[in-house]
Amino acid sequence: MSVQVETLEKNLAKLTVEVSAEDFKDAMKKAFNKNKNRFNIPGFRRGKAPQAMIEKMYGEGVFYEDAADEAINATCMEAMNESGLEIVSRPEIAIEQIGKDKPFIYTATVAVKPEVTLGEYKGVEVKKADEEVTAEDIEAELKKVQEQNARLITVDDRAVADGDQTVIDFEGFVDGQGFEGGKAEDYPLTIGSHSFIDTFEEQLIGKNIGEECEVNVTFPTEYHAAELAGKPATFKVTVKEIKVKELPALDDEFAGEVSEFDTLEEYKKDLEAKLKETKAKQAAVDNENHVVEKVVKAATMEIPDRMVESHIDSMMQETARRMQSQGLSMDLYMKYTGMDEEQMRNQMRPHALTRIQTRLVLEAVAKAENIQISDEKLDEEIAKMAETYQMEADKLKEFMSERDKEQMKEDLAVQAAVDLLVAEAKLV
Repeated sequence: MSVQVETLEKNLAKLTVEVSAEDFKDAMKKAFNKNKNRFNIPGFRRGKAPQAMIEKMYGEGVFYEDAADEAINATCMEAMNESGLEIVSRPEIAIEQIGKDKPFIYTATVAVKPEVTLGEYKGVEVKKADEEVTAEDIEAELKKVQEQNARLITVDDRAVADGDQTVIDFEGFVDGQGFEGGKAEDYPLTIGSHSFIDTFEEQLIGKNIGEECEVNVTFPTEYHAAELAGKPATFKVTVKEIKVKELPALDDEFAGEVSEFDTLEEYKKDLEAKLKETKAKQAAVDNENHVVEKVVKAATMEIPDRMVESHIDSMMQETARRMQSQGLSMDLYMKYTGMDEEQMRNQMRPHALTRIQTRLVLEAVAKAENIQISDEKLDEEIAKMAETYQMEADKLKEFMSERDKEQMKEDLAVQAAVDLLVAEAKLV
Protein backbone atom coordinates (compact mmCIF):
# COMPACT_ATOMS: atom_id res chain seq x y z
CA MET A 1 0.00 0.00 0.00
CA SER A 2 1.17 3.51 -0.83
CA VAL A 3 -0.35 6.84 0.18
CA GLN A 4 -0.12 10.24 -1.49
CA VAL A 5 -1.43 13.33 0.33
CA GLU A 6 -2.84 16.38 -1.44
CA THR A 7 -3.78 19.44 0.59
CA LEU A 8 -7.05 21.07 -0.47
CA GLU A 9 -8.58 24.39 0.55
CA LYS A 10 -10.83 24.88 3.60
CA ASN A 11 -8.83 22.43 5.75
CA LEU A 12 -9.50 19.42 3.55
CA ALA A 13 -7.03 16.85 2.30
CA LYS A 14 -7.22 14.09 -0.29
CA LEU A 15 -5.40 10.81 0.29
CA THR A 16 -4.74 8.71 -2.80
CA VAL A 17 -4.29 5.11 -1.69
CA GLU A 18 -2.86 2.44 -3.98
CA VAL A 19 -3.38 -1.21 -3.07
CA SER A 20 -1.13 -3.65 -4.92
CA ALA A 21 -2.61 -5.95 -7.57
CA GLU A 22 -1.63 -8.93 -5.40
CA ASP A 23 -3.43 -7.55 -2.31
CA PHE A 24 -6.49 -6.71 -4.40
CA LYS A 25 -6.45 -10.28 -5.73
CA ASP A 26 -6.67 -11.45 -2.09
CA ALA A 27 -9.60 -9.06 -1.54
CA MET A 28 -11.31 -10.54 -4.63
CA LYS A 29 -10.82 -14.02 -3.18
CA LYS A 30 -12.44 -12.94 0.11
CA ALA A 31 -15.34 -11.38 -1.81
CA PHE A 32 -15.78 -14.63 -3.79
CA ASN A 33 -15.81 -16.77 -0.62
CA LYS A 34 -18.32 -14.40 0.96
CA ASN A 35 -20.74 -14.52 -1.99
CA LYS A 36 -20.20 -17.87 -3.74
CA ASN A 37 -23.30 -19.49 -2.24
CA ARG A 38 -25.50 -16.87 -3.94
CA PHE A 39 -24.80 -18.21 -7.42
CA ASN A 40 -26.47 -21.17 -9.10
CA ILE A 41 -24.22 -22.39 -11.92
CA PRO A 42 -25.44 -25.34 -14.09
CA GLY A 43 -23.30 -28.43 -13.49
CA PHE A 44 -22.12 -27.30 -10.06
CA ARG A 45 -23.61 -27.64 -6.61
CA ARG A 46 -24.44 -24.26 -5.03
CA GLY A 47 -21.27 -22.74 -3.65
CA LYS A 48 -18.95 -25.13 -5.52
CA ALA A 49 -18.55 -23.27 -8.81
CA PRO A 50 -15.03 -21.84 -9.39
CA GLN A 51 -14.53 -18.09 -9.21
CA ALA A 52 -13.52 -17.94 -12.88
CA MET A 53 -16.75 -19.67 -13.94
CA ILE A 54 -18.94 -17.22 -11.97
CA GLU A 55 -17.03 -14.26 -13.41
CA LYS A 56 -17.44 -15.67 -16.93
CA MET A 57 -21.21 -16.00 -16.52
CA TYR A 58 -21.92 -12.82 -14.55
CA GLY A 59 -19.12 -10.55 -15.71
CA GLU A 60 -15.61 -9.85 -14.47
CA GLY A 61 -16.84 -7.15 -12.10
CA VAL A 62 -19.36 -9.29 -10.22
CA PHE A 63 -17.16 -9.26 -7.08
CA TYR A 64 -15.67 -5.78 -7.49
CA GLU A 65 -17.97 -3.99 -5.03
CA ASP A 66 -17.34 -6.40 -2.15
CA ALA A 67 -13.64 -6.65 -3.02
CA ALA A 68 -13.36 -2.84 -2.97
CA ASP A 69 -15.04 -2.78 0.48
CA GLU A 70 -12.59 -5.44 1.70
CA ALA A 71 -9.57 -3.51 0.40
CA ILE A 72 -10.78 -0.15 1.75
CA ASN A 73 -11.63 -1.55 5.19
CA ALA A 74 -8.20 -3.19 5.35
CA THR A 75 -6.19 -0.11 4.35
CA CYS A 76 -8.07 3.14 4.97
CA MET A 77 -7.36 3.52 8.69
CA GLU A 78 -3.70 2.60 8.14
CA ALA A 79 -3.49 5.13 5.28
CA MET A 80 -4.97 7.91 7.45
CA ASN A 81 -2.47 7.12 10.23
CA GLU A 82 0.39 7.03 7.72
CA SER A 83 -0.62 10.43 6.30
CA GLY A 84 0.52 12.15 9.49
CA LEU A 85 -2.57 14.40 9.39
CA GLU A 86 -4.85 15.18 12.33
CA ILE A 87 -8.04 13.93 10.71
CA VAL A 88 -11.31 15.10 12.23
CA SER A 89 -13.98 13.61 9.95
CA ARG A 90 -15.00 10.36 8.36
CA PRO A 91 -13.41 9.82 4.94
CA GLU A 92 -15.37 10.34 1.74
CA ILE A 93 -14.31 7.51 -0.56
CA ALA A 94 -14.07 7.57 -4.35
CA ILE A 95 -12.73 4.68 -6.46
CA GLU A 96 -10.23 5.75 -9.11
CA GLN A 97 -9.10 2.41 -10.54
CA ILE A 98 -10.38 -1.14 -10.20
CA GLY A 99 -9.76 -4.16 -12.36
CA LYS A 100 -8.27 -7.63 -12.58
CA ASP A 101 -4.48 -7.81 -12.28
CA LYS A 102 -4.33 -4.03 -11.64
CA PRO A 103 -3.50 -2.06 -8.51
CA PHE A 104 -6.68 -0.89 -6.78
CA ILE A 105 -6.64 2.90 -6.35
CA TYR A 106 -9.07 4.99 -4.33
CA THR A 107 -9.16 8.43 -2.76
CA ALA A 108 -10.24 9.38 0.75
CA THR A 109 -11.17 13.03 1.23
CA VAL A 110 -11.00 14.09 4.87
CA ALA A 111 -11.22 17.20 7.03
CA VAL A 112 -8.09 18.05 8.98
CA LYS A 113 -7.78 19.84 12.27
CA PRO A 114 -7.84 23.60 11.63
CA GLU A 115 -5.12 25.96 12.75
CA VAL A 116 -6.26 28.42 15.42
CA THR A 117 -4.99 31.97 15.68
CA LEU A 118 -5.53 33.15 19.23
CA GLY A 119 -6.61 36.71 19.96
CA GLU A 120 -6.54 38.21 23.42
CA TYR A 121 -6.83 35.38 25.92
CA LYS A 122 -5.07 36.55 29.09
CA GLY A 123 -6.70 39.15 31.28
CA VAL A 124 -9.99 39.34 29.36
CA GLU A 125 -12.61 41.49 31.02
CA VAL A 126 -16.11 40.11 31.67
CA LYS A 127 -19.02 41.04 33.88
CA LYS A 128 -18.90 39.14 37.16
CA ALA A 129 -21.86 36.83 37.73
CA ASP A 130 -24.19 37.83 40.55
CA GLU A 131 -23.80 35.78 43.75
CA GLU A 132 -26.03 37.85 46.03
CA VAL A 133 -28.88 36.08 47.83
CA THR A 134 -31.81 38.44 48.36
CA ALA A 135 -34.78 38.30 50.70
CA GLU A 136 -36.88 37.61 47.59
CA ASP A 137 -34.76 34.54 46.83
CA ILE A 138 -35.37 33.15 50.32
CA GLU A 139 -39.10 33.86 50.10
CA ALA A 140 -39.27 32.14 46.71
CA GLU A 141 -37.55 29.06 48.14
CA LEU A 142 -39.95 29.05 51.10
CA LYS A 143 -42.87 29.33 48.69
CA LYS A 144 -41.58 26.34 46.73
CA VAL A 145 -41.38 24.21 49.89
CA GLN A 146 -44.82 25.49 50.93
CA GLU A 147 -46.26 24.41 47.56
CA GLN A 148 -44.65 20.98 47.90
CA ASN A 149 -46.35 20.49 51.25
CA ALA A 150 -49.77 21.81 50.22
CA ARG A 151 -52.84 19.60 50.49
CA LEU A 152 -55.69 19.35 48.03
CA ILE A 153 -59.20 20.31 49.19
CA THR A 154 -62.27 19.29 47.23
CA VAL A 155 -64.57 22.16 46.29
CA ASP A 156 -68.23 21.55 45.38
CA ASP A 157 -69.92 24.90 46.04
CA ARG A 158 -68.57 26.98 43.16
CA ALA A 159 -67.58 26.97 39.51
CA VAL A 160 -64.10 26.37 38.07
CA ALA A 161 -61.57 29.17 38.71
CA ASP A 162 -58.04 29.85 37.44
CA GLY A 163 -55.48 27.68 39.25
CA ASP A 164 -57.97 24.93 40.15
CA GLN A 165 -57.00 21.31 39.79
CA THR A 166 -59.85 19.64 37.94
CA VAL A 167 -60.82 16.16 36.81
CA ILE A 168 -62.60 16.10 33.43
CA ASP A 169 -64.05 13.83 30.77
CA PHE A 170 -63.59 15.03 27.20
CA GLU A 171 -64.10 13.98 23.61
CA GLY A 172 -62.76 15.96 20.65
CA PHE A 173 -64.04 16.24 17.08
CA VAL A 174 -62.45 17.60 13.89
CA ASP A 175 -64.78 18.02 10.92
CA GLY A 176 -67.39 16.16 12.96
CA GLN A 177 -65.18 13.09 13.41
CA GLY A 178 -63.40 11.81 16.52
CA PHE A 179 -59.62 11.39 16.31
CA GLU A 180 -56.89 9.36 17.98
CA GLY A 181 -55.99 10.67 21.42
CA GLY A 182 -58.97 13.01 21.47
CA LYS A 183 -60.98 11.19 24.15
CA ALA A 184 -60.32 10.57 27.85
CA GLU A 185 -62.12 10.01 31.14
CA ASP A 186 -61.10 11.18 34.63
CA TYR A 187 -58.32 13.30 33.16
CA PRO A 188 -56.48 15.56 35.68
CA LEU A 189 -56.09 19.12 34.40
CA THR A 190 -54.76 22.18 36.24
CA ILE A 191 -56.42 25.36 34.94
CA GLY A 192 -53.73 27.81 33.86
CA SER A 193 -51.04 25.16 33.31
CA HIS A 194 -51.34 25.62 29.51
CA SER A 195 -50.82 21.90 29.03
CA PHE A 196 -53.80 21.87 26.63
CA ILE A 197 -53.88 23.64 23.28
CA ASP A 198 -55.10 27.14 22.58
CA THR A 199 -57.69 28.48 25.07
CA PHE A 200 -59.03 25.07 26.18
CA GLU A 201 -58.39 25.66 29.89
CA GLU A 202 -59.61 29.27 29.96
CA GLN A 203 -62.95 28.18 28.47
CA LEU A 204 -63.56 25.89 31.46
CA ILE A 205 -63.47 28.80 33.93
CA GLY A 206 -66.99 29.41 35.25
CA LYS A 207 -68.20 25.88 34.47
CA ASN A 208 -69.87 23.86 37.22
CA ILE A 209 -69.40 20.28 38.34
CA GLY A 210 -71.49 17.90 36.20
CA GLU A 211 -72.06 20.55 33.53
CA GLU A 212 -71.31 19.47 29.95
CA CYS A 213 -69.94 22.23 27.78
CA GLU A 214 -68.40 22.80 24.36
CA VAL A 215 -64.84 24.03 24.03
CA ASN A 216 -63.74 25.35 20.64
CA VAL A 217 -60.01 25.49 19.86
CA THR A 218 -57.60 25.43 16.93
CA PHE A 219 -54.63 23.07 16.77
CA PRO A 220 -51.24 24.80 16.27
CA THR A 221 -49.90 24.78 12.73
CA GLU A 222 -46.74 23.01 13.97
CA TYR A 223 -48.73 20.29 15.84
CA HIS A 224 -46.93 16.90 15.79
CA ALA A 225 -49.93 15.13 14.24
CA ALA A 226 -49.99 16.48 10.68
CA GLU A 227 -53.63 15.50 10.12
CA LEU A 228 -54.69 17.84 12.98
CA ALA A 229 -52.24 20.72 12.49
CA GLY A 230 -53.94 24.07 12.03
CA LYS A 231 -57.45 22.61 12.17
CA PRO A 232 -60.36 23.81 14.35
CA ALA A 233 -61.72 21.31 16.85
CA THR A 234 -64.71 21.04 19.18
CA PHE A 235 -64.45 19.24 22.52
CA LYS A 236 -67.37 18.06 24.61
CA VAL A 237 -66.19 18.44 28.20
CA THR A 238 -67.66 17.53 31.58
CA VAL A 239 -66.09 18.83 34.80
CA LYS A 240 -66.25 16.04 37.40
CA GLU A 241 -64.12 17.41 40.26
CA ILE A 242 -62.66 20.69 41.45
CA LYS A 243 -59.79 20.79 43.91
CA VAL A 244 -57.72 23.65 45.30
CA LYS A 245 -54.37 23.77 47.01
CA GLU A 246 -54.38 24.65 50.68
CA LEU A 247 -50.99 26.00 51.65
CA PRO A 248 -49.65 25.43 55.18
CA ALA A 249 -48.98 28.51 57.30
CA LEU A 250 -45.38 29.72 57.37
CA ASP A 251 -44.66 29.38 61.08
CA ASP A 252 -42.50 27.46 63.55
CA GLU A 253 -44.72 24.40 63.23
CA PHE A 254 -44.17 24.39 59.47
CA ALA A 255 -40.38 24.68 59.95
CA GLY A 256 -40.44 21.74 62.36
CA GLU A 257 -42.32 19.57 59.86
CA VAL A 258 -40.14 20.25 56.81
CA SER A 259 -36.71 20.61 58.41
CA GLU A 260 -34.53 19.76 61.42
CA PHE A 261 -35.09 23.22 62.92
CA ASP A 262 -37.55 24.26 65.63
CA THR A 263 -38.20 27.79 64.45
CA LEU A 264 -38.99 29.41 61.10
CA GLU A 265 -36.14 31.90 61.62
CA GLU A 266 -33.57 29.11 61.99
CA TYR A 267 -34.97 27.38 58.92
CA LYS A 268 -34.74 30.60 56.88
CA LYS A 269 -31.10 31.08 57.93
CA ASP A 270 -30.33 27.53 56.78
CA LEU A 271 -32.08 28.17 53.45
CA GLU A 272 -30.04 31.35 53.03
CA ALA A 273 -26.76 29.48 53.64
CA LYS A 274 -27.68 26.76 51.13
CA LEU A 275 -28.79 29.34 48.54
CA LYS A 276 -25.49 31.20 48.95
CA GLU A 277 -23.57 27.98 48.32
CA THR A 278 -25.69 27.13 45.25
CA LYS A 279 -25.43 30.66 43.82
CA ALA A 280 -21.67 30.75 44.37
CA LYS A 281 -21.24 27.48 42.45
CA GLN A 282 -23.48 28.70 39.62
CA ALA A 283 -21.67 32.04 39.50
CA ALA A 284 -18.34 30.22 39.16
CA VAL A 285 -19.72 28.22 36.22
CA ASP A 286 -21.18 31.39 34.61
CA ASN A 287 -17.90 33.29 35.05
CA GLU A 288 -15.99 30.42 33.48
CA ASN A 289 -18.40 30.22 30.52
CA HIS A 290 -18.29 33.97 29.90
CA VAL A 291 -14.49 34.08 29.98
CA VAL A 292 -14.16 31.14 27.60
CA GLU A 293 -16.81 32.57 25.24
CA LYS A 294 -14.90 35.86 25.02
CA VAL A 295 -11.59 34.11 24.31
CA VAL A 296 -13.25 31.95 21.62
CA LYS A 297 -14.78 35.02 19.96
CA ALA A 298 -11.35 36.69 19.84
CA ALA A 299 -9.79 33.72 18.02
CA THR A 300 -9.90 33.00 14.27
CA MET A 301 -10.17 29.62 12.59
CA GLU A 302 -11.81 28.00 9.60
CA ILE A 303 -13.95 25.03 10.56
CA PRO A 304 -14.56 22.56 7.70
CA ASP A 305 -18.21 21.59 7.20
CA ARG A 306 -17.32 17.90 7.34
CA MET A 307 -15.90 18.35 10.82
CA VAL A 308 -19.20 19.88 11.96
CA GLU A 309 -21.24 17.13 10.29
CA SER A 310 -19.08 14.46 11.91
CA HIS A 311 -19.68 16.09 15.31
CA ILE A 312 -23.42 16.19 14.63
CA ASP A 313 -23.26 12.45 13.84
CA SER A 314 -21.82 11.90 17.32
CA MET A 315 -24.49 14.11 18.91
CA MET A 316 -27.23 12.16 17.11
CA GLN A 317 -25.76 8.91 18.40
CA GLU A 318 -25.61 10.37 21.93
CA THR A 319 -29.27 11.36 21.66
CA ALA A 320 -30.23 7.91 20.38
CA ARG A 321 -28.42 6.22 23.30
CA ARG A 322 -30.08 8.57 25.79
CA MET A 323 -33.53 7.93 24.30
CA GLN A 324 -32.91 4.18 24.28
CA SER A 325 -32.04 4.28 27.99
CA GLN A 326 -35.48 5.87 28.53
CA GLY A 327 -37.21 3.22 26.44
CA LEU A 328 -37.73 5.41 23.37
CA SER A 329 -36.58 4.85 19.80
CA MET A 330 -35.33 7.80 17.72
CA ASP A 331 -38.31 7.41 15.39
CA LEU A 332 -40.71 7.75 18.32
CA TYR A 333 -38.72 10.66 19.78
CA MET A 334 -38.83 12.51 16.45
CA LYS A 335 -42.56 11.86 16.19
CA TYR A 336 -43.12 13.36 19.66
CA THR A 337 -40.98 16.41 18.88
CA GLY A 338 -42.46 16.86 15.40
CA MET A 339 -39.02 16.86 13.79
CA ASP A 340 -37.40 14.74 11.11
CA GLU A 341 -33.69 13.83 11.06
CA GLU A 342 -32.70 16.82 8.92
CA GLN A 343 -34.50 19.23 11.27
CA MET A 344 -32.79 17.65 14.28
CA ARG A 345 -29.39 17.99 12.62
CA ASN A 346 -30.08 21.63 11.74
CA GLN A 347 -31.08 22.30 15.34
CA MET A 348 -27.83 20.72 16.58
CA ARG A 349 -25.55 22.47 14.07
CA PRO A 350 -24.93 25.78 15.95
CA HIS A 351 -24.22 23.89 19.19
CA ALA A 352 -21.87 21.51 17.37
CA LEU A 353 -19.96 24.43 15.84
CA THR A 354 -19.63 26.16 19.24
CA ARG A 355 -18.36 22.96 20.88
CA ILE A 356 -15.76 22.47 18.16
CA GLN A 357 -14.57 26.09 18.28
CA THR A 358 -14.33 26.04 22.09
CA ARG A 359 -12.32 22.81 22.16
CA LEU A 360 -9.92 23.99 19.46
CA VAL A 361 -9.31 27.34 21.16
CA LEU A 362 -8.70 25.75 24.57
CA GLU A 363 -6.28 23.25 23.00
CA ALA A 364 -4.48 26.20 21.37
CA VAL A 365 -4.26 27.99 24.75
CA ALA A 366 -2.86 24.83 26.36
CA LYS A 367 -0.25 24.62 23.59
CA ALA A 368 0.62 28.34 23.79
CA GLU A 369 1.08 28.08 27.57
CA ASN A 370 2.94 24.76 27.27
CA ILE A 371 0.52 23.05 29.66
CA GLN A 372 1.72 19.49 30.23
CA ILE A 373 -0.06 16.84 32.26
CA SER A 374 2.31 14.61 34.22
CA ASP A 375 1.86 10.87 34.67
CA GLU A 376 1.37 11.56 38.39
CA LYS A 377 -1.54 13.92 37.66
CA LEU A 378 -3.05 11.33 35.33
CA ASP A 379 -2.81 8.70 38.07
CA GLU A 380 -4.60 11.06 40.48
CA GLU A 381 -7.49 11.45 38.05
CA ILE A 382 -7.67 7.72 37.39
CA ALA A 383 -7.83 7.18 41.17
CA LYS A 384 -10.79 9.60 41.36
CA MET A 385 -12.54 7.76 38.52
CA ALA A 386 -11.90 4.43 40.18
CA GLU A 387 -13.48 5.69 43.38
CA THR A 388 -16.56 6.79 41.42
CA TYR A 389 -16.89 3.37 39.76
CA GLN A 390 -15.96 1.55 43.02
CA MET A 391 -12.95 -0.08 41.37
CA GLU A 392 -9.29 -0.44 42.17
CA ALA A 393 -7.26 2.26 40.42
CA ASP A 394 -4.73 -0.25 39.06
CA LYS A 395 -7.53 -2.39 37.60
CA LEU A 396 -9.11 0.61 35.89
CA LYS A 397 -5.73 1.65 34.51
CA GLU A 398 -5.27 -1.83 33.03
CA PHE A 399 -8.58 -1.52 31.16
CA MET A 400 -7.50 1.80 29.62
CA SER A 401 -5.68 1.84 26.28
CA GLU A 402 -2.76 4.16 25.62
CA ARG A 403 -5.10 6.26 23.48
CA ASP A 404 -7.57 6.48 26.41
CA LYS A 405 -4.79 7.77 28.65
CA GLU A 406 -3.64 10.28 26.04
CA GLN A 407 -7.22 11.49 25.59
CA MET A 408 -7.53 11.90 29.34
CA LYS A 409 -4.33 13.95 29.42
CA GLU A 410 -5.66 16.14 26.61
CA ASP A 411 -8.93 16.70 28.52
CA LEU A 412 -7.00 17.60 31.69
CA ALA A 413 -4.81 20.04 29.73
CA VAL A 414 -7.95 21.69 28.34
CA GLN A 415 -9.41 22.05 31.85
CA ALA A 416 -6.10 23.49 33.06
CA ALA A 417 -6.32 26.02 30.22
CA VAL A 418 -9.81 26.99 31.39
CA ASP A 419 -8.55 27.42 34.98
CA LEU A 420 -5.71 29.64 33.72
CA LEU A 421 -8.06 31.84 31.66
CA VAL A 422 -10.41 32.33 34.62
CA ALA A 423 -7.53 33.04 37.03
CA GLU A 424 -6.11 35.69 34.66
CA ALA A 425 -9.49 37.26 33.79
CA LYS A 426 -10.78 40.57 35.12
CA LEU A 427 -14.22 40.08 36.63
CA VAL A 428 -15.88 43.49 36.95
